[in-house]
Amino acid sequence: MSKQRFLLLICLALIVAACQPENNPEPSPASNTEWITRPDGFQQNYTLDQMVILSRHNIRSPLVSKNSVLTRLTNSEYQWFAWEGTPSTLTAKGTRLEAKMGSFFNEWLSKKDILSQYQADNYSFRFYANAKQRCQVTARTFADALLPGVNPRVEMNVQFDTMDPVFNPQITKLTDSFTTKAQKEIKDIFGNLDEGVADAYQMLQDVIDITNAPSYPDTTSFSQFPSAVNFKLNAEPSMSGGLKMACTVSDALSLQYYEEPDELKAAFGHELTFDDWVTIASVKEWYGDALFTAPSVAVNVAHPLLQVILDEIQNEKRTFTLLCGHDSNIGSVLAALEAELPDLPGSIEKRTPIGGKLVFECFKGADGVSYADLILVYATAQQLKDESTLSFNNPPAGVKITLKGLRQNADGLYSLADVEQRLSKAIEAYDAL
Repeated sequence: MSKQRFLLLICLALIVAACQPENNPEPSPASNTEWITRPDGFQQNYTLDQMVILSRHNIRSPLVSKNSVLTRLTNSEYQWFAWEGTPSTLTAKGTRLEAKMGSFFNEWLSKKDILSQYQADNYSFRFYANAKQRCQVTARTFADALLPGVNPRVEMNVQFDTMDPVFNPQITKLTDSFTTKAQKEIKDIFGNLDEGVADAYQMLQDVIDITNAPSYPDTTSFSQFPSAVNFKLNAEPSMSGGLKMACTVSDALSLQYYEEPDELKAAFGHELTFDDWVTIASVKEWYGDALFTAPSVAVNVAHPLLQVILDEIQNEKRTFTLLCGHDSNIGSVLAALEAELPDLPGSIEKRTPIGGKLVFECFKGADGVSYADLILVYATAQQLKDESTLSFNNPPAGVKITLKGLRQNADGLYSLADVEQRLSKAIEAYDAL
């Protein structure tokens, strides 16, 4: 045998060996009990004791009718997605997607021995949703997937399809000093509301072909109508001007992107990149942030919900809580808690993704101390579009939320007492408005 042939055989043998499975392979994701990256030894040092979730409803239909703002602003030859049901209600796809998220939480919490603690007679589990159809059906679907065959109660404390005050992001304390302070905060944070999303305005106008819309030439661009935030007692903060119009378009296009399988059709024939869709969604998020996340506004509109969250965390009989509301609820709560939002990989919505869940995890440490962390859990845009099954083999995205000024321990957790104090601080800030 020549030396060259011998060396060739040796190389082939090494390649074959490298392709063989190891005797002790790494465990598959499904065999783990953590899906968020944790330090070594985490599972031995901490036991999940309680979970409180603030959820946004899943995919709903927008308001698309013959005389709606959308149809007046869009090229008359363009056809919006044919939404089933009435406007602003959870769609069939939204229901299916929420069932998949509930099934994932079933798998997650089964590994944590949380579901075995369900007892219908001691209120260890609570499901409470705003009375709007999209919230009630989201909570009902999630609860049934989390606890199949149990049919747990979903609370509805006001008339169906109306706003429960707990989830209604309304101004309940309005004074001249509050208005002055809140308007200054909005100006300092967002500057000129229209200039901040000027490029996104242009993309929206191009996608809907506004120059060939029924409203043209009376409406040539969103920026021709200066935007402003307004406050009224016992009402949500409201927006006037072009940003409100642009938000309607941004919202409907984002929902159409999720529901319409053909991306080219979803964009009315325009070839858009993922980053373009992020830009489109950014308008409605800018709108929501401007309305609900200025510090004084956030502690005002989130006040009742913050109280419920703290009460649930401090309820010793409670093991699991789901509170289901809206993006404005998650946005205002995070702002009131002085949270730092990271980038949200895989989502076109970078603030409060559709169906997203703000999860408060409470742990018992081996050192006898109670700890907590905050995680935003959401299906990625592709998972939403594909209706992907969510499991430990294909989990939803999850990013940790940081609270400004609070110190984490070496394992990335906050003292539960510090988180409770931050909630109390936000609640007490309401009294100082």
